[in-house]
This record gives sequence, C-alpha cells and structure tokens, in this order.
Amino acid sequence: MPLPVFSLMLVVFGLTTGEFVIAGILPEVSRALSVSVPAAGLLVSAYALGMIVGGPVVTTLTARLPRRPLIVGLIVTSIAGNTASALAPGYPVLLAARFVAGLVVATFFAVAISTAVSTAPPGRQASTVARLTLGMNLGIVAGTPLGTLIGHDLGWRATFAAVAEFSAAALILVLWSIPARPAPTVGSLAGELRVFTGRDVMLAIALTAAGNLGIVTVFSFLAPLATDVSGFSDEAVPVLLLVYGAGAVIGNFLGGWLADKALMPSLAGLLAVLAGVLAVGGAISGHRLPAAVLWFVLGVLAFAIIPGMQTRVLATAQAAPTLAIAVNASGFQLAAAFAGWLGGRLIDGPGPRSIYPVAAALTIVGLLIALYSLRRDRRPAAAPTPQEPAAHH
Repeated sequence: MPLPVFSLMLVVFGLTTGEFVIAGILPEVSRALSVSVPAAGLLVSAYALGMIVGGPVVTTLTARLPRRPLIVGLIVTSIAGNTASALAPGYPVLLAARFVAGLVVATFFAVAISTAVSTAPPGRQASTVARLTLGMNLGIVAGTPLGTLIGHDLGWRATFAAVAEFSAAALILVLWSIPARPAPTVGSLAGELRVFTGRDVMLAIALTAAGNLGIVTVFSFLAPLATDVSGFSDEAVPVLLLVYGAGAVIGNFLGGWLADKALMPSLAGLLAVLAGVLAVGGAISGHRLPAAVLWFVLGVLAFAIIPGMQTRVLATAQAAPTLAIAVNASGFQLAAAFAGWLGGRLIDGPGPRSIYPVAAALTIVGLLIALYSLRRDRRPAAAPTPQEPAAHH
C-alpha cells in the first residue's frame, strides 16, 4: 500500500473508532455525567448530525484550499473535538464536542478519497478506495473493542483521549507522506452545486442510500437479532461483531477488485446477492450456527458494495467530485438515522425477525437503481443532427 494512502487509512481508522466507540461506553458516560442512557445516546446523534451538516457545508467552504493543509486542518479539528470530549466538564459540552468531532468527517473522507484516487493507476480507482475503507473495517473490528476496553479499565475519558492521541500520531505520518500540491481549480459555488442537477450523480447518491439502508438496519440491531432471534447470549455479541468484521475486511477488497473489473455490473450483482441473503435471513437465523455464517456473509456483502458506490459517485461527478463524495457521506448518515428509527418500529411491531425481509425489500430498491443506471450507461450515444456535427478531436 502506498505510504500516502496508508497514512490516510490510519486517519480513517481513528475517525471510525471515534464514531462507533461511544456505543461501547454509553453506560459509563451515563453514570459519570448523571444523565439517562437515552440522553447519552444523543451523543451518537450529535456526531452523525455533525457529519450530515459538515459534509456539504465544510466541503463547500474549503473547496479552494490546497489539499495538504486542508487535510491537516481537518485532522486537527477532529483531534480538538476528541480532546474536548475527554476533558468535557459536563453533558452539554460533551454533546457540543461530539458535534465538532463529526463536523469534519465527511469532508475528510471526500478529500482523502479524491486525493488517493488521483494517485491510482488507471483502472485501479476502486481498489484504492478499498484500501482507504479498510480503515473503516479495522475501526469497527479492532478500534471500537479496544476503545471500549480502555473505557472500562481507565474510564470513558481515556477512550476519547486515546482516539485523539492516535489521530495525532497519524497526523505526523500524513505530514511526512502527503505531498504539497496547489489548490484544485474549482468554479463558482453555483457551478459546484450544479453537479447535483445531473441525473447520474443523483442516481449514484440514491444508490448509496437505498443500497445500504437494508443492511445498515440489520447491523444496527445486531444485538437483539442475535439474542432474541438466534438465541445467542449477550456475551456472544462481541464475537459476532468480530465475525461480521472479518467478513467486512474480505468484502472490502473483493468489492474493490470487482468494481475495477466491471463497476455497475458488479454492484448490481452484489446487491442482488445481498437481497437474496437477507430474504432467507429470517428463516435461517433461528439457529445459531447458520446465524453465525449469515453474519459473516452479510459482513462480506455489506462492505463489498462500498468501494464501487464511492467510485460511481466519483465517476459521475467529475465536475465536483469532492463535494459529491461529501454529500454522499451525509446521505449515508441520513440513511443510517432512518435505519435506527425503522428498526425500532419493526421490533416494537411485528418483532425483530421481520427486520430481515424488510431489509431485503429495501435492498431491492437499491438493486433497481443500479440496474437503471446500468441501462443508462449502455444506451448508445445520440447521433449528431445536421445542425450539430460531431466534434472532431
């Protein structure tokens, strides 16, 4: 892995750990700050809200900055947010600190992806994206459990301090490995925003939201699905997370390789398989061994679709790729927020097992978008009219 991509991947690992680790230390935060667990849960929402707002706003405001100082500034802001979280004297300050920490995440992902892809050999863009998103896999598989252990042993403040310290170490490697380049040439704000009037761009963003909504709903409720449907003990849930994460690492590289070979056909195929696996999930998840295999396969498929989806946004938004990727990340967070609401309604209504078929139906919506996009790609170019002769190159 090239050193610049590796350094950016380490930052992604730190950001992902900072996003998800709060779930493992919520009870400690709740007790320490004398707030209810639901109130402590709003710390997750604050981080997500920062990503949703920061995606378009921060990316637009920083579009004309040179990439290297911008990357450094975004990492420093994340470090400041996590440091403030560790030092927060009370709940309101911690809530604000989580918002600040999340504010720069979507922009960093977008800048990191566009920076890494710009150095990739032709035909290897999706594989390069997969190397970056490996940081997300490792943040879920390793960073979140480690951060939770630190919180249990040394207190929840130590968890946020550790995330800040790791990000600071990664920043040193970024400073050493990322070359200085001139600021990108961008048009006016109206010109940048005009990229979203393109149907292919909007379809790519819709594909990310719809294609991920089903699997994110399932993953968000892994614990009740594992215990109430599959019969696992509470102690087995972290093991299932590791099983899911192991599949995610494999799927990440598989998806990047497939997308480099055939972007939209591979995405459509993966979504079709994911919908099928989710459809049978409700039937087989009542037994522990099939359920464990199911979680591994879901991890593979959930992360196999990500490199291709990010590459599709880049390919369709060449006029403003960084802004489009940032908005895409914000859209994913909105989908994740909706997934949390939807899963809760399903558990309170027909029961947790119903999440699987509903997730399959949602994934089919993503599949239909992928198939429609593939059909658009295969349309023959319109023949020039006599008044509009074909351009010669």
